[in-house]
Amino acid sequence: MTAFRVSLLAVVLAMLMPPTLGWAQSGLVGRSTRLAPIELSAGKPLAEGPYEIETGKYYRLPIRADGSQELQLVGPEFFRNVWINEVVINKIEVRPLGLDSIEFDAEGEAVISFVPIRPGRFELRVPGTTAESQRVVFNVKG
Repeated sequence: MTAFRVSLLAVVLAMLMPPTLGWAQSGLVGRSTRLAPIELSAGKPLAEGPYEIETGKYYRLPIRADGSQELQLVGPEFFRNVWINEVVINKIEVRPLGLDSIEFDAEGEAVISFVPIRPGRFELRVPGTTAESQRVVFNVKG
């Protein structure tokens, strides 16, 4: 067979094959799941309870600050175990290579779009605090 015929045969066979199951299993084919927002406010709990999420699914996490106090969320373990698509702040899309924390100096909202890549228990927390209400737990199932 000539190289052209081999190439043509390969293209035809590829077109006849159904899409692999891997495409559908990635969780990225469908729409994102919008999680309940994290609320940053002086002396108030960050969230109602832990987030139960799954690896390979696409999530959007709104983080809102009421401006009552300058507050920061840190979570290096969380951010290193998710793929971050983008962070939207005031309609500006930022596509970071990674994050360690996010800080609000005034009232505002940021939305983090991400895909968990490793199962486990991870936290976002207000640094310098020990209260359970000042941390958000993500239970990531594989």
